[in-house]
Amino acid sequence: MKNAKFLILRRIVQILILVLFFGGNYWGWKILLGNYSSAYVFESFYLADPYAVIQMTFAGVILATDIYIGALIIVLFYALIGGRAFCSWVCPVNIITDFAHWIRRKTKMNQADIKVPVKRTIRYWILALGIIVSILTGVAAFEFVSPISILHRGIIFGFGFAWTAVLLILLFDIFVLRNGWCGYVCPLGAFYSIINKISIIKVQHTHDKCTLCMKCVAICPERQILHMIGKETTQVKSGECTNCGRCIDVCDDNSLKFSIIKFKKNK
Repeated sequence: MKNAKFLILRRIVQILILVLFFGGNYWGWKILLGNYSSAYVFESFYLADPYAVIQMTFAGVILATDIYIGALIIVLFYALIGGRAFCSWVCPVNIITDFAHWIRRKTKMNQADIKVPVKRTIRYWILALGIIVSILTGVAAFEFVSPISILHRGIIFGFGFAWTAVLLILLFDIFVLRNGWCGYVCPLGAFYSIINKISIIKVQHTHDKCTLCMKCVAICPERQILHMIGKETTQVKSGECTNCGRCIDVCDDNSLKFSIIKFKKNK
């Protein structure tokens, strides 16, 4: 597949994680046991979804120290290195939303995009609402409706209702909002956007090489972050970048690449 190096790598990682979870539940593999909220790795340590841990903590659930350490490991990894890469490299829902984006591009629906009275900041309000509802109900609110959890349970135990969740997200992203779920609704994406301020891996744009073909903007799931295209040489600073690499894949000018963040030196 031409111009799809990072796309292929992402799919390999996403599918491999699903296979490892499936193998742990059905064949007793000891690599990944559990789910996306809390996974036991090589029967040695836990990795936990920080947002799920926050919800459960505010809900009054007493968690083991290992779970908190696992959540801290995830926070440190994405905050310092991976950025918002969970959304594009790990989350299985990304496969569905990318497919919806592909359909929109192939049917030229993106050309008919209109301004909608919904701001991307709504996901941050949903993030806060999930915590508030968890406090009021005593349960991790978002985990009950999270399509990540629903899809995982469907793959492991049989789809059933999971098909409905998949279809709803697919239709929502195709007919209602471009990149609707990940870009406007998902509180987990909002959480990783917040901690993605200082991660060292960023997309670098070189203005002198750019011919303004705008393929990168067309393919980007968070196209507002590419405001520098055609204007200046700089790195993508926004925490909303998912580090998916699709802009790099489609750039025939080699004006986009992954780079290590440049820290300004004090004079």
